[in-house]
Amino acid sequence: MTRNEFINRLKQGLVGLPASSIADIVADHEAHFEDGIAAGRSEAEVAAALGDPDRLARELKAEIGLKKWEDVKTPSSAVTAIFAVLGLGALDILVLLPILMGVAGTLVGFFMAAIGVFIAGGVLFAAGPFLGLPGGIAAAMLGGVGLMAAAVTLAALTGVVTVWLVNGLVWFARLHYRLLKPALEPQAA
Repeated sequence: MTRNEFINRLKQGLVGLPASSIADIVADHEAHFEDGIAAGRSEAEVAAALGDPDRLARELKAEIGLKKWEDVKTPSSAVTAIFAVLGLGALDILVLLPILMGVAGTLVGFFMAAIGVFIAGGVLFAAGPFLGLPGGIAAAMLGGVGLMAAAVTLAALTGVVTVWLVNGLVWFARLHYRLLKPALEPQAA
């Protein structure tokens, strides 16, 4: 494989990353080619030593996604980390994806329920005093505040479980990567 073929396949595999990250990665691999050629190796030898550019791109995307999650724990970085982890192994995807989607669907359901209960509490708080509900104005207002507090609690607990889930996936990916790394690297003859 030539230098240009390797770099082009690597760039294609890195699509979706920030342009600055892609530029840094490409520059690093260009330097590997330059150093190898300066040492008297051919482009094909350097490309073979660097490995499969598609696999390399998947590993780099996973590493960047996991690092982003560690630096900034936002929903966007969580999604990036999850998809980076899932991109590492097709077998893991076949086994874990149905389970993960069920858990993710349940968490989304809890978040939606929290939003619905919060809105219902707000309506009860605002409109309850005018509806003549049993218990009077105070009961309606306190009931509305109670529903809103329960919704915030549910959302907070669901957020904590979501962070645990993402951290568990990151741990799982690192464990698999550490176990598979020796098998993925070319063996010395």
